[in-house]
Amino acid sequence: MLAELLRSLQKHALLRAGDRVGVAVSGGADSVALLFLLWELRERLGIVLSVAHFNHTLRGRASGADEKFVAKLAERLAIPFLGGRADIQAKAKRERANLEDAARRGRYDFFSGLVRQGKLTLIATAHTADDQAETVLAHILRGTGLAGLGGIHRQAEHIVRPLLGVRRAELREFLRARKQTWREDASNRDLTKTRARIRKKLIPFLEKQFQKEVVAHLAQLAELAREDEALLDQLAGERMRATVSADGDRKKIAIRDLLPQGADNILANSVALTSRLVRRIVANVKTGEGQISAHHVEAILRLAHEGINGKLLRLPGGVEVRREREGLVFLGLWPSSTTTVSTSARTGKRDSHGERQTPPAKTSAPRVYEYNIDLLKGSAAVQVPELGCVFSLREIDWTAKRGETSYVQAVLDRRCLEFPLVLRNWRPGDRFWPAGHRNAHKMKRLLNEKRVSRWERDGWPVLTSGGILVWARGFPVATAFAASDTTQIGIVITEDKHS
Repeated sequence: MLAELLRSLQKHALLRAGDRVGVAVSGGADSVALLFLLWELRERLGIVLSVAHFNHTLRGRASGADEKFVAKLAERLAIPFLGGRADIQAKAKRERANLEDAARRGRYDFFSGLVRQGKLTLIATAHTADDQAETVLAHILRGTGLAGLGGIHRQAEHIVRPLLGVRRAELREFLRARKQTWREDASNRDLTKTRARIRKKLIPFLEKQFQKEVVAHLAQLAELAREDEALLDQLAGERMRATVSADGDRKKIAIRDLLPQGADNILANSVALTSRLVRRIVANVKTGEGQISAHHVEAILRLAHEGINGKLLRLPGGVEVRREREGLVFLGLWPSSTTTVSTSARTGKRDSHGERQTPPAKTSAPRVYEYNIDLLKGSAAVQVPELGCVFSLREIDWTAKRGETSYVQAVLDRRCLEFPLVLRNWRPGDRFWPAGHRNAHKMKRLLNEKRVSRWERDGWPVLTSGGILVWARGFPVATAFAASDTTQIGIVITEDKHS
């Protein structure tokens, strides 16, 4: 077993000389075996070992006894013991979370903390081929795609799993041969839990009635699925870089790029690739916990196929997807969103085992701002962080330079203005009379006619003089304030993104 494990570690390059490896030891047979295997290989691998143990305090005295057992093992092997503990029962109740999920998060948060603190570079966990088979079956039973078939990954960031090719029975034989004891967790025999039923009933039944090597075959399926998933994920990443634009915390993709029509390239028309593209965009903007399912992906694609401008979906992880004319906009909300798909029109402002529930989202206030502009120096630049842009106003000799500004709509007659001017967001009830219109209209109507979506109009900039709207983004200046043949000094308004 030592020789096979060494070859596997070298093949997959999981451990390198100089790594400070913390072996996650619960006290169970698998983790104790991993500790002794790596301890015997430590010199050949050139690694420095520690024992990492997290006490969930879920089993009363038994949890304390586990901790003492593991600490004595570390002492016996003369390696550092790194212990952590938390009241997981209270944590799960406080967060209204699944107990097993809360325990897993608490454990992995502890491991991550050891790496962040520089005490370790890697954490080795004792997931076996049996764990892999159980995970794949659990995913199949609840419904999964290719990613779920991939099961447990051999390496994920600072977590490595050297025993994914080893059976539990082999590890127990290894320990018995060395007369090494271990601790048994009674909760692993609780058949009310899906994982325990798969372990104790389903896999033995499949081995006896269908295929003796079912565990090995499921592990091989997971390996192949991960390889295919990695390739598709790389292709989705390339497509995302080519088609998705960023505007602050928003990601936007044109419908024609998300759902190409008539392309001969099989990749362009691949539903699998399109689904992964959607998942990648969502992951890029999410602000909270929660995972999107195939149901959510279908809802997003349906919005792209059939959606009406202005409709939205609210997704797990604090994500909102909006249909804006011929594109989809993805953005993260804070606090994070609910886990249900919704088609409500509320908007908000942004300031592998089990899914977590997240708190309800709150709709934030619209973007509100107001800046005074005096033009005492003949020009002014107003940064508006609420919009991520800069508005510049400058005086020009209209008689001499009007030809140079013939392409600019926004030129005001200075003599008609009352200072200070006020640059602010539009407000319900605002009325505006742009040049070329016969009458003044409410800004809401003008924005509707211009087909500005309800989200784009949030914080839409206007300029007032003496309380009267003289300019609004995207429209000609107000009729009574526009530069004319009698204008001597004009004021040119331009907009640029923050530098």
